[in-house]
Amino acid sequence: MGELVDKVKGNVNEAVGKAKQKSNDPDTRAEGAAQEVKGKTQQVKGSVKGALGDKV
Repeated sequence: MGELVDKVKGNVNEAVGKAKQKSNDPDTRAEGAAQEVKGKTQQVKGSVKGALGDKV
């Protein structure tokens, strides 16, 4: 179950991060880039959990 949760959170963070990067404000763009990376990391974490059977 943790695999799915991490992947969903990752997708949401990635999407929000991409949207923030379209802002005219440099701080918001930087925040969006960081949030997108966080989302990608969460997706990888979910994939690892899936491969290991949620024992991570």
